[in-house]
Amino acid sequence: MISLAIWIFLYLCQIGIRGARCLLSELRVAVVGAGIIGLAVAYHLEKGGAKVTIIDRDPQGDKASLVNAGGIAVTEVMPASAPGVWWRVFGWMLDPLGPLTVRATYAPKLLPWLARFAKSGTPREVDRISRALAAINARVYEDLIPMLEDVGLSDELHRKGALTLYETESGYRRDAAEWELKRSRGIVVEEMTGNEAREMEPALGPRVCRAVFTPQWSHVSDPKNIVKSMSDWLVSRGVVITRGEVCNIVPASTSPLSLQLSGGGAISTDRAVIAAGAWSALLARRLGDRALLESERGYNATIAAPGITVERQLIFAERKFVATPLSCGLRIGGAAEFGGLNAVANFKRSDVLVELAHRYLPNLQSAGATNWAGHRPTTPDTLPVIGVSKHNPDVFYAFGHGHLGLTQAATTGRLIGELVLHKAPSIDLAPYAIDRFQ
Repeated sequence: MISLAIWIFLYLCQIGIRGARCLLSELRVAVVGAGIIGLAVAYHLEKGGAKVTIIDRDPQGDKASLVNAGGIAVTEVMPASAPGVWWRVFGWMLDPLGPLTVRATYAPKLLPWLARFAKSGTPREVDRISRALAAINARVYEDLIPMLEDVGLSDELHRKGALTLYETESGYRRDAAEWELKRSRGIVVEEMTGNEAREMEPALGPRVCRAVFTPQWSHVSDPKNIVKSMSDWLVSRGVVITRGEVCNIVPASTSPLSLQLSGGGAISTDRAVIAAGAWSALLARRLGDRALLESERGYNATIAAPGITVERQLIFAERKFVATPLSCGLRIGGAAEFGGLNAVANFKRSDVLVELAHRYLPNLQSAGATNWAGHRPTTPDTLPVIGVSKHNPDVFYAFGHGHLGLTQAATTGRLIGELVLHKAPSIDLAPYAIDRFQ
């Protein structure tokens, strides 16, 4: 009799579980954007049982997710507008080899963003922002490693740390407070001499006089392979990836939302996630949500046969660029250019990066370098936008990750999945809400 009761109980539990899955499978979620953030969101939604469609103007196109520097930068918990940075900006802009440029015709449009950027460098804001960045970065490996394992990409992750390099004592001392704050946020920091750095990376030349090793950093073999493999895996699980440009999101009579497409047509869905990178603020604005988001165009050059060996990501602190050993070659990336979404790329910026790399890596062979430029979606306070629209509870935001898209993608996907599926979020999402820009 007891065995029969237990059997009936277990059977009813199974019916309940299957019933819940059935109900959840009816939930349709549209993800706008097929970059690494959109794919990670789709991954968690699909794992949660939702029926997912990804819409992108060019799903296989040349986006920042495909050709970024490949770093998993969990140690980056400081806002870009750190104390003292604002006063160095003008010097960078006057330096033809500097890390920052603003196109003159675009400068007036950038003023609201710059005003908020300056405010983000105050001590109170640095404390707030660094805590928020540390909170999301602390979950990165907890979310990233299982996702890579599921997709069959475990071998793509290389946990070898990173070396931050200085060519002057003054530059090293100037960053001392920043390193101390990082320590207070749980970042492991190991200070080194130039010679100790060269023992780790023999390709470095004598210009390097100081270094900091951060063992928690890692890099991937090739971000393009991660994006492609994730896309293929999602499709194999029933996720639909379709070409289209979403121009508006409006309520519909037959379903909660209708995604209007440029050129006509629409996609009906129960919930929508905007993960369209630098274009996301345009859609948010049409819903009544203001986001201070700019395209910080980044440049890089990939050298297939560099003639040197580099084991880990190198970060050149004073010149603000990096070099990463990828399976496709040595990628030298950096530079920040503000000129809007429609400005023509200036590939002289890529050439400048290679010229700078020669100063630190004297035996570098740069023949045949492939240049690239892409739009980083950047907020003035360095925090991504993760949360729900203030004007439509069925629309969710996942954009504005700047230099940390690959780093924070898996965790952002988890957080959005929790919100969409009405689960308690793993961390407090208040610091990332879009209404901070209102």
